[in-house]
Amino acid sequence: MQYTKLGRTGMTVSRICLGCMSYGGGEQPAWARPRDWALGREEAREHFALALDAGVTFFDTADVYSVGLSETITGHWLGEMAQRDDIVVATKVNGAMGPGPNRRGLSRKHIIEACENSLRRLNMDYVDLYQIHRWDPTTPVEETLEALDALVRTGKVRYLGASSMAAWQFSKALYVAREHGWHRFVAMQNHYNLIYREEEREMIPLCVDQGVGLIPWSPLARGFFAGNRQGEDEASSTKRAQTDAYAQQMYFRDNDFKIAAAVQQVARQRGVTPTQIACAWILQAPGVTAPIIGATKIHHLKETFAAVDITLSAEELAALEEPYQPHPILGHEQPKAADGV
Repeated sequence: MQYTKLGRTGMTVSRICLGCMSYGGGEQPAWARPRDWALGREEAREHFALALDAGVTFFDTADVYSVGLSETITGHWLGEMAQRDDIVVATKVNGAMGPGPNRRGLSRKHIIEACENSLRRLNMDYVDLYQIHRWDPTTPVEETLEALDALVRTGKVRYLGASSMAAWQFSKALYVAREHGWHRFVAMQNHYNLIYREEEREMIPLCVDQGVGLIPWSPLARGFFAGNRQGEDEASSTKRAQTDAYAQQMYFRDNDFKIAAAVQQVARQRGVTPTQIACAWILQAPGVTAPIIGATKIHHLKETFAAVDITLSAEELAALEEPYQPHPILGHEQPKAADGV
């Protein structure tokens, strides 16, 4: 495994972040979306053991994933297998955690309650990286930022991060925090991969300029490069691939398959998998600290962990990027309970 600093902070993280959205499952409340494809606690054990053995030190979850069950499973296995000071744990706040109007969003009330609940589920005294799970247009940004700053100053949170939003919104948040002397966001968890590169227009240059580390979600386009989103035999697909309606909305344009074909061509020439090539591409992208990799199959994790050692040539990068065509903005919507973003 390789390691780097998270943006301009002094905190070191592995170049791969294990995304823990895949762990949780179980029966969901009537108001939440079902997540039948997510793995239960015992199924997840091997994933955490493999990640730690491979040198992964960075783990990302969210309160909204399986309505808290992902955090519970993540905290359980990390508490058993790892030393707290050796790992970096990230979680998120914003999504609906109940049917009531105050159990979602980025109000001071919800942020502080949500952080306390996340710490309880994780069975930890603090979170290394606490992220807002999208922008909340119904709450003044000053209220959100002041509440987050209070969590840092009380020791419950070490660093602050954000997730997909417009570049002007993120720029405003950075400016307002600096204006008030509050702790600023040090990481941006944005939607970015070979198929969706709209972030290169404004968000990524902003983050590079401001020293904000990028930890992209869906870096492998939700399994699109693995082939299990392209009509192959269902028997070889994951359960998530068979039921992932969200991926259908984002990655099934005609041109997306041209990009997938370019990835497959480079992979054949290299003698590696298309998933590894897609991962290697995002690892070399400017500003990227660590893509967030999630999986329900253990061999998929092994593939991506090995991708950190692949260095693509300028010719290979050009071949992978040439087919790209602009996309509509995708992934900025508000997270819903049990959503997979």
